[in-house]
Amino acid sequence: MFISFEGMDGSGKTTQVSRVISELRSHGHNLLVTREPGGTEVGEQIRTILMDKANTAMTARAELLLFCASRAQLVSSVIRPHLESGGVVICDRYIDSSLAYQGYGHGLGAEAVSPVLDFATGGLVPDLTVYLDISPEEGLHRRAQAALKGEEFTRLDAMATEFHQRVYAGYAEIGRRAGRR
Repeated sequence: MFISFEGMDGSGKTTQVSRVISELRSHGHNLLVTREPGGTEVGEQIRTILMDKANTAMTARAELLLFCASRAQLVSSVIRPHLESGGVVICDRYIDSSLAYQGYGHGLGAEAVSPVLDFATGGLVPDLTVYLDISPEEGLHRRAQAALKGEEFTRLDAMATEFHQRVYAGYAEIGRRAGRR
């Protein structure tokens, strides 16, 4: 089974992933936990570029392609092999993040983003997506408070409130279209 966790920054994804991991491990599941961007050596290098606040000139298309490069590496070398061996994969963010952030937040559009996501993942879609619903304002407030305690405050966190509101609206639309997932 492949489970992804989605939501605005500051929604508590990482906390909830930790709780699910603990529960699944207590039942003896062969569990792989990963995150996006990242999850591989190449993916972590790409993550550094994507999250660096100094990279303000990065275009929306370049951002999408970097996320998808990290994702393609992760799916090919980590996620698919683990699923094929009968394991359970938990991923902190996946394709819905790109649809929400690049498709809706940056305005590239779901029609333009979806084929790129399909190519990067080879069509791999989670069996279940857990969406944590939190307003953009509350999420940003939580991220700012966490940054005061030394947690990473990224280039995407620093985007304008209007960007985060478009992302939130995008997640709502994705949820309406996701069906049973």
